[in-house]
Amino acid sequence: MIEPVALQDFFVTFFSAAAVILFGAGYAGLFAWARLGNRRHLMPWAYACYATLAIAVYALAQAAHLHGNWTLVTVLMLLGYLLAPQAIWHLCAATHRAEHAENREVSADHDGDNPLSSTAARKTP
Repeated sequence: MIEPVALQDFFVTFFSAAAVILFGAGYAGLFAWARLGNRRHLMPWAYACYATLAIAVYALAQAAHLHGNWTLVTVLMLLGYLLAPQAIWHLCAATHRAEHAENREVSADHDGDNPLSSTAARKTP
């Protein structure tokens, strides 16, 4: 069973929980911004946010007396925070890649219908 948080640990628990939220958002936001804008120089800052998040999670687990099976939960949470933005990025990139390929095929099929298109001009004698 989990021991209740002692009053002297309340502030550590509160601020480490807030740090988990802030640095988790910082990691995800910087990761996305670095990938979207091709700003590779932001990626170390994203991983620095993740490292600070890991420290905050450790402090939270110690202050809240999360031992035993709860240690596995905290490790899984850290793994989820690390991998979720990367998985979402790859999913979005694959979705848009497929969408753009489909749009190119549709536009290529209809170029002959448009008398102003360059391919239609080449097809007419």
